[in-house]
Amino acid sequence: MSLTEALKEKVTAVTQTAKIADLQRETHKPDTYYTNDLGVKVPDTDNWLKATDGQHTGPSLLEDQFAREKISRFDHERIPERVVHARGAGAHGYFKVFDDRAKKYTSAAVLTNASRTTPTFVRFSTVQGSRGSADTVRDVRGFAVKFYTDEGNWDIVGNDIPVFFIQDAIKFPDIVHAVKPEPHNEVPQGQSAHNNFWDFVGLQPESAHMIMWVMSDRGIPRSFRMMQGFGVNTYTLVNDAGERFFVKFHWIPELGVHSFVWDEALKICGQDPDFHRKDLEEAITTGAYPTWKFGIQVIPEADEHKFEFDILDATKVWPEELVPLEIIGEMVLNRTVDEYFPEVEQVAFCTSHVVPGIGFSDDPLLQGRNFSYFDTQISRLGINWQELPINRPVCPVMNYQRDGQMRHKICQGTVNYWPNRKEHFKPVHPDNGGYIEYRQSVEGMKARIRGTKFQEHFNQAQLFYNSLTEYEKQHLINAISFELSHCDDPVVYESYTKVLNNIDFELARQVAINVGGVVPEQPTRKNHGQSTRTLSQLYYAPKEPTIKSRRIAILVADGFDMAQVEGLRAAIKAGSATSWVIGPRRGWVYPEGAVVGSGKGGVWADHHYEGQRSTLYDAFIVPGGAKSAQALAENGRTIHWIREAFGHCKAIGAIGEGVHFLREAVMLPGIEYNTNPNSATVTSSFGVVTVGKFSTTGIAAGILMIAANDKDFISSFTHEVSKHRCYERELKGLTKKVAY
Repeated sequence: MSLTEALKEKVTAVTQTAKIADLQRETHKPDTYYTNDLGVKVPDTDNWLKATDGQHTGPSLLEDQFAREKISRFDHERIPERVVHARGAGAHGYFKVFDDRAKKYTSAAVLTNASRTTPTFVRFSTVQGSRGSADTVRDVRGFAVKFYTDEGNWDIVGNDIPVFFIQDAIKFPDIVHAVKPEPHNEVPQGQSAHNNFWDFVGLQPESAHMIMWVMSDRGIPRSFRMMQGFGVNTYTLVNDAGERFFVKFHWIPELGVHSFVWDEALKICGQDPDFHRKDLEEAITTGAYPTWKFGIQVIPEADEHKFEFDILDATKVWPEELVPLEIIGEMVLNRTVDEYFPEVEQVAFCTSHVVPGIGFSDDPLLQGRNFSYFDTQISRLGINWQELPINRPVCPVMNYQRDGQMRHKICQGTVNYWPNRKEHFKPVHPDNGGYIEYRQSVEGMKARIRGTKFQEHFNQAQLFYNSLTEYEKQHLINAISFELSHCDDPVVYESYTKVLNNIDFELARQVAINVGGVVPEQPTRKNHGQSTRTLSQLYYAPKEPTIKSRRIAILVADGFDMAQVEGLRAAIKAGSATSWVIGPRRGWVYPEGAVVGSGKGGVWADHHYEGQRSTLYDAFIVPGGAKSAQALAENGRTIHWIREAFGHCKAIGAIGEGVHFLREAVMLPGIEYNTNPNSATVTSSFGVVTVGKFSTTGIAAGILMIAANDKDFISSFTHEVSKHRCYERELKGLTKKVAY
């Protein structure tokens, strides 16, 4: 059994939930023999039955049912992929609330009963691309959660961005058609950098706020585990007293909110297009379980109209200064799927799946989604899609729905209607747990219009832009410039630079200059200057620094310092991160004093220099060893590894002779080093941490202190790793000076 298999088996043993037990009814382990679909043992699955004289091959015979069944089943394996969110990954987990503090808002036990552990299944996804597209494209990410509650399934069908492109569901076909590959040539795949998308959003100013979010660093997340999740739409909660509240749902990642840099995201698209789904599986199998806090924003029904924006408008956020976020629970993902298709591909979410105590608002986007999601699941999976194992509830299901393609359930009894003489399956009064339909008073004229507050589109787009750090603003400018530079119709890029001038004058000017747009001479509307801390990714940094689940590469050649590498790996493990040795070959790399090729010894390199790229790691260390450092300096690929990591603002560490490799061969601009081989003083310069001597004191006991410390190399280095990136390098212009 491999290490990965052993870890997965260990994880499986401690992750049993009611839903996992339910799925195991359908789970079959490999047996010792092969059968057809009817259980008949098959004698040969390599050769079609043929007419032959023993020497010459004759025609294949149609009577070979085994062959026909095998081919026919293969011919019908595919189902329609999702129109959007086709590319996804998923995992099982659980959800718990901390206490009953939400009871004042809702009667839903899943949100109020702290003694419950509710099984969950989460599917993360990109939006635009097909199933075969890459993980790290610039795009919105789906963040859909299925809760298998005792009262039925509840789905939060959300995204990693809290707002959406459109206000009314009737425009959904238009935005999807516009963002998808252009119909005349079916390109581009998995990205929005084309004429049709920017033409549409330029003519739909309600999209301006969403454009700010998706063109920011939020559009290229480092990991599914480092994304926020949002319910997007406005739902309602109803408490035991029959009082109704409007609510928005939030997920906040334990590890903070982090992103790639754009050059890195582009390269990973080609180097490892499955990066995000592999990252999710790696975290779970190594025990670094992805964790999110669950929060709600709540507005009493009486306060619905007390805001300058309409709270039912999906292109708007509820600023936390106005509507505080209340953290009430936590979700942990602790089990990978056993088979992708029946779990991740066949899982189906619907915004209309709610349980007693949770309801809908008049949000015009939500109203349409409630119809569309249910309808599209029928098209993709058939009318009995809710009977599929991954979709069926863990509570009893009793009703008079019957028949249809792929019906699984067998119902005993002679009646399939209500009312009936036997009083089977009686409707349940709300007092006994039946779903409560809130008695809402409705009045108004029928008309195809939107409310007055729905007509304002730029205030929150300005709020978002104003709230970003300087480097986040520059990333957003670069992203829009990249996208519009791929639009070859002047009408498109000239029009959108005019739209940007409604958000910020300097933003519009910089983008227009970059893409050949209309450079404005004055702002179209004044920037209100308001900002909020909660919209920058930096706000969500963990309270305690952590390197949990970070991938740290140790770059070595023959002749490296063995004691340093062993100490480093122990420290990295103590921080719940993973270390990866990168060497001249995949296999044994020999330390200083050992004979190269003498058999086992030294460390086993996980990859060779050409087998991976720096983009796939979060940070890098070059240990000491004169021969190792010299060999690294003579290899252009290893020099490129470190230069590229520097350009991507990643933490870099070096010890002893490794420091000389950085200074003399890599030649990083503007960096100060400690090049004294006898000095234990740590020099930290723009995320590059160097020291002459490295002490492993305390590491053997599994102790790791993450903090800036000029007396402790590993503490200082892991402190830089915990910050995710050193963006000060960009602001100082250092990254521009390195070719990578």
